[in-house]
Amino acid sequence: MSTERERQRKRDEARRLDLKRRSVLAGEAAAAAAEVEVALADEPGSGQAAFFDVDNTVMQGATIFHFARGLYQRKFFTTKDIVSALYKQMYFRVVGEDPAHIAEARTEALAFIKGHKVSEVIDVGEEIFDEIMATRIWPGTRALAQLHLDKGDQVWLVTAAPIEIAQIIARRLGLTGALGTVAEHIDGVYTGALVGDLLHGPAKAEAIKAIAAREGLDLSLCSAYSDSSNDLPMLSLVGDPCAVNPDAKLRAHARAMGWRIRDYRSGRKVAKAGFIAAAVGGAAAGAVATGAAFRGRRD
Repeated sequence: MSTERERQRKRDEARRLDLKRRSVLAGEAAAAAAEVEVALADEPGSGQAAFFDVDNTVMQGATIFHFARGLYQRKFFTTKDIVSALYKQMYFRVVGEDPAHIAEARTEALAFIKGHKVSEVIDVGEEIFDEIMATRIWPGTRALAQLHLDKGDQVWLVTAAPIEIAQIIARRLGLTGALGTVAEHIDGVYTGALVGDLLHGPAKAEAIKAIAAREGLDLSLCSAYSDSSNDLPMLSLVGDPCAVNPDAKLRAHARAMGWRIRDYRSGRKVAKAGFIAAAVGGAAAGAVATGAAFRGRRD
């Protein structure tokens, strides 16, 4: 029995180290791919920054949900694809997100994006922002971001959504830039490989540390905003964390820690946001949703 326990301990440690490696690589890749979308005014900046999660924090619902909806309207994929993705999402929520399930979801997601042009995703993303996403920005969170901009702070989005889509949102909102999931591409065409992993959970914190080093930011003077307990690594990294439209676990944690809490939802919107989060929640489900969203026309 002791031998089997030792083997299991070693397997668990190997998985933990692999997750850490992937998280660091994903974070560094996101920071390396991040570009300043909107420069600060000529006057010197504050040397500080604010980091905003996107789904249910800046935008009502899930970015990838809205993006997939726009692609479906353009006949990029079929109803059968959607049903299959939703089935897998529910499966992962029931059986859990063990490493085998996550690896399977990641592999399937990569099969969807392989061979698509980056330029195609960007062009369609611009259209979908105007058609679907622009009206779903939370005014309260947008005002928080503007307060930071007015102080001369940098304002970065940090999201598991593809970095190309995250950059569109940041640019349209007049924010500094965005950190998102990086899919490998060669000569402008996706290869079907992620650089590291999805920018989720610990990977977001790694991305923030990387961008802070690049931009010379003191994280103890920075702020972070999120709705999800999955983003505790990101929120705990800064000196001024704030829970926005928080889930129950994050709300309880924020109260215990004395963090700021802001909720811009009505009762109806709280229920709707919870439903959407359940439909696309979890890293594994996010991988499947990302793949479904990118599946489309072959050139």
